[in-house]
Amino acid sequence: MNNYNMKEIKIQEIENICIGQVEDFVGATGCTVFISKDGMRAGEDVRGGGPASRESELLKPLASANMIHAIVLAGGSAFGLNAGGGVMRYLEEQGIGFDVGVTKVPLVCQADLFDLTVGDVFTRPDEAMGYAAAKQAMEKPNYQDGNYGAGCGATVGKFCGMEYCMKSGIGSYAIQVGDLKVGAVVAVNSLGDIYDWKSGKKVAGLLSEDKKSFRDTLEVMCESIAVIDNKFIENTSIGVVITNAGFEKTQLCKIAGVAQNGYARSIRPVHTSADGDSIFAVSVGDIQADPDLTGELAAYVMSEAVLRAVKNAKSAYGYPSVEEFISSSEITPTSI
Repeated sequence: MNNYNMKEIKIQEIENICIGQVEDFVGATGCTVFISKDGMRAGEDVRGGGPASRESELLKPLASANMIHAIVLAGGSAFGLNAGGGVMRYLEEQGIGFDVGVTKVPLVCQADLFDLTVGDVFTRPDEAMGYAAAKQAMEKPNYQDGNYGAGCGATVGKFCGMEYCMKSGIGSYAIQVGDLKVGAVVAVNSLGDIYDWKSGKKVAGLLSEDKKSFRDTLEVMCESIAVIDNKFIENTSIGVVITNAGFEKTQLCKIAGVAQNGYARSIRPVHTSADGDSIFAVSVGDIQADPDLTGELAAYVMSEAVLRAVKNAKSAYGYPSVEEFISSSEITPTSI
């Protein structure tokens, strides 16, 4: 990293944005809320075929809104979109939002992952959870990697069903180059396997039938070219790239698109019709920086954040974590 004039920082060291998380460990779901009380410029890129989202149209370059106030990452599939209402209610109480004269309307965007098969199918992020996470973000930010927030019920390697997948979570990684700060937070809940993008070694994913080693998801998929009408769709990785550079919406949409390369380097297969892979990119500062460089750094931190998500996850709900898998399987630490 020193060769690139980078230094690692904590995601919390990027100013003008706060992150709060709430989770239900019994129900195996949760939400992670990002708030910029003065507003943040934002863009989005969606590559998966099955996204669950809220207010995505606001982030398109032709939409008139130049700022949003919060982003929500949550579990619960489309049911979890109710959490955004709680975030709006909290922000309105705080006087945060777009001034329409009679009140201020908070602009809240959201993406959800599918975790309904992990814990209690009827426990989903709701308005109360969204409100609590927003309050946490503003009053006592509590972000941490692992089985928290949107990553509470996350799993990876699900092409052969939940019986052979592994536990994942939410992860973060951030760097600084000169005055420029770029960070990523991602809840990894992929159909595909997770790889160390630098070494090419598999870290987590589809387990063998005896659950002592890995199978290669793409290799299993290649066993038949027959059309599968209803793939195992309990997936979707959702993330946010945060920078203190002063970009506009169009540039941020491009940066979010380049950040998808971080998914592609670390998750294989990725961007399938059974995933809803989405990345938001937000600008919370006015540092002058090249957008192409920032996009490449966004891909870099996203790749690392994906690894942090699986490596910081803990075994839960019967699904082994990377840590448990190494200690209990025939695979040695050096092989991943």
